[in-house]
Amino acid sequence: MMRKWIVLSLIACSCVLSAQEAPFFEVDPSFPKPLPTGWINGQVGGICIDSHDHVTIVDRRNITEEETETAVPTPPIMMFNLEGDLINSFGNPDLVPRGIHSCFFDTEDNVWVGGNQDSIAQKYSHAGKLLMQIGTKDVFDTVDGTLQGEALNSGKEHLHRPSAVVVDPDNGDIFISDGYGNRRIVVFDKNGNFLRQWGRQATEAEIVAGTPGTFANTVHCIAMNNSGEIYVCDRFGDRIQVFNKMGGYLRSIHIGEKTHSRGTAWSVAFSPDLEQEYLYVVNGGWEKIEILDHASGISLAAFGRPGHQIGHFTHAHTVAVDSTGSIYVAETSTGRRVQRFNRSN
Repeated sequence: MMRKWIVLSLIACSCVLSAQEAPFFEVDPSFPKPLPTGWINGQVGGICIDSHDHVTIVDRRNITEEETETAVPTPPIMMFNLEGDLINSFGNPDLVPRGIHSCFFDTEDNVWVGGNQDSIAQKYSHAGKLLMQIGTKDVFDTVDGTLQGEALNSGKEHLHRPSAVVVDPDNGDIFISDGYGNRRIVVFDKNGNFLRQWGRQATEAEIVAGTPGTFANTVHCIAMNNSGEIYVCDRFGDRIQVFNKMGGYLRSIHIGEKTHSRGTAWSVAFSPDLEQEYLYVVNGGWEKIEILDHASGISLAAFGRPGHQIGHFTHAHTVAVDSTGSIYVAETSTGRRVQRFNRSN
């Protein structure tokens, strides 16, 4: 009798999910407006949105030699309003993290950035003043302190090519996905003092088994939901691993119907409703945005395809959502742009 009840319950749950209407999005060609004359984007390594719906992107400034004949790279950090106007830009190109990667606004609208070719994470005021730095530039968490050295995955003061940052709104603890050189989540208090870490490189057997707390390769993103759970992109493991704040494993959400040589789990954002009903994930390997039911992790829909036309993606990299529910996608490699998709249902 109990087995029959379980089966009926699962069928009922499946019916509810299948009846759930997935949000539908349409590309908005009006965003952003043209940059100032002479400016040109390099790879757009990250995108994030503050409490005022200011859309901020981080730019790697890696334009081609030919482009330098007619243009200059943009500042590393640029801020736009919802109308697409550039309202601020800042960042010393020699001081920001090399390979600037992802960005995040804390509750005070300070912006945090990492860098996949550097050993630092930085915090800037909303106006662009450097407020804090974790790690020492060009001193990596390796056996010899160099970029090429063997990763230690254990530094309490040093990082190794950090990909992203999220800050706990309750106490200011700083969670960093130290993930291009190391394979860990490392946590510091609001003053930058080391607290704890978890994660390591998976073995081949662990990759196949999906062993919790191990990562197939790059630890590509980190985010926190309204319940305080930590979402981590195990990019080449094709999954989002979910932990509590102390590193206790909760579940995995598998991304995409099949794997890809570049991995599928690149970046994650939540719908803006209090319950955060939907989870949006950049499936970078297949160049699309996956729309999932947040609670179950079940895929509901997707949009996007490889290409250079509007609404298509070339190296879709990171995702952010504004208070109206619009989705923003930043592209690296030869994509080098940001696109906005407005919800239409």
